[in-house]
Amino acid sequence: MDPEIAAFARTFTTFLETVHQGITSDGSALTSLGTRVRDFLGVELSQVDPVAEEFPSLRAVDVDLALQTISAESAGTTIGVMGAQRAHVDSFQELLLRTHANFEVGPVSYLSVPTGPDSERRVIAFGIGLLTFDGVPLVVLQRAPNRRFGRDTYSLEVLCPNRDTLQVFLVKVRALMVQNSVLRGKVISFQTDDYGEQPMGSSMTFLERPEVSADQVILPEGVLDRIVRHVVGIGENRETLLAAGQHLKRGVLLYGPPGTGKTHVVRHLLSNTTGTTAILLSGRTLALMNDATKLARATQPSMVVLEDCDLVAESRGGDTNAVLFETLEAMDGLDGDADVTFMLTTNRPDLLERALAERPGRVDLAVEIGKPDQADRERLLDLYASDLLAAGHISDDAISVAAERTPGVTASFAKELIRRCVIDAAREDRPPRDADLLSALDEMLSDAHAFTRTVLGGEAAGFLGGTYPIG
Repeated sequence: MDPEIAAFARTFTTFLETVHQGITSDGSALTSLGTRVRDFLGVELSQVDPVAEEFPSLRAVDVDLALQTISAESAGTTIGVMGAQRAHVDSFQELLLRTHANFEVGPVSYLSVPTGPDSERRVIAFGIGLLTFDGVPLVVLQRAPNRRFGRDTYSLEVLCPNRDTLQVFLVKVRALMVQNSVLRGKVISFQTDDYGEQPMGSSMTFLERPEVSADQVILPEGVLDRIVRHVVGIGENRETLLAAGQHLKRGVLLYGPPGTGKTHVVRHLLSNTTGTTAILLSGRTLALMNDATKLARATQPSMVVLEDCDLVAESRGGDTNAVLFETLEAMDGLDGDADVTFMLTTNRPDLLERALAERPGRVDLAVEIGKPDQADRERLLDLYASDLLAAGHISDDAISVAAERTPGVTASFAKELIRRCVIDAAREDRPPRDADLLSALDEMLSDAHAFTRTVLGGEAAGFLGGTYPIG
């Protein structure tokens, strides 16, 4: 290295060390903001190192609410930051030391974040809390994610002259996040873009809890009761099971052809578990299994739903069993006393068999949701045509004929049949009648609609005139 360059490097390094460690007592190396923080802490900033904590962006409201609760207990205040290039600053110390610009006290920046299907809360996006905790002054910098500058998490940086107090403070923050989580009891889904990113405010979606009663779920006798008993009953007997040394965590696999009602069963379980946090994963969001498991642990009782879990490999670009092993490991990472249900649905149980066999105990109930027999097809048609039957537009005899003529179809087919019956009548501006139902049935069973039957979960004609099972 050139001697002049080496000399400059040594001089510059000495300068940075002086700025970081040798702040003068009159605060000349501090920004206006730094002087305010130093005066509040009552010690030179060279004696205090910030401790950083990062949280997933979906926990931003929980973090903000926890800090607000603690601040209110000590009549704390919150200040903002003014200064050019504020968003570019990487650390709290850069705001306090006069290395770039003279950052000053300014207004607090806020961001609105959803807390439910129809609610939201303002959280601090960039602000500094000045508070007293256990009699010790403490300063907290809160910053929201900013993907433009490479920050994907909601972060805290804490300054406190007493390390023990600081650690107790962070423990209380995490405890309050669990105790007062706005996510508990909600139904949550996620979104990702083409790169698997989760921008704050759009990555998490709150859904209305569905309302699906037991009489709206048409399954062979005893099947639904068995599922509900395993999912709901274990939670209802939590204390008894724990006292007997039994685990609460459970895994349920619903398998069967497309369109048979697996998702409908899940919707019934969600409607039957008010107060339980539900985390729904499907498609690309199956890759968020680890994050979902952490959230489920923090907001139990909870349910993690992995819909079409055989597609998890496709979302991760790997072998089905290898990726499913990873998913099962995430399930296994929870303690047995965690009141968490994992609900898996699949159209291809054959793709999961090896992974499940090599990881026994992760799934403790597997239930086939098969195609309905004639009696259940008639019950399905009665359900979807209930308003038409009540009004006398469609007869029970027509429903029976339709059920008899549709072996091998699924609930999706039955639902679409009734819808087409109503549409055909609406085109003529009149109520539906038996002839409309049977005409729609003839059309859907015709060769011209073979592919439609396929996508509705029936059996489709093969390219060579044969048939092949779907799913």
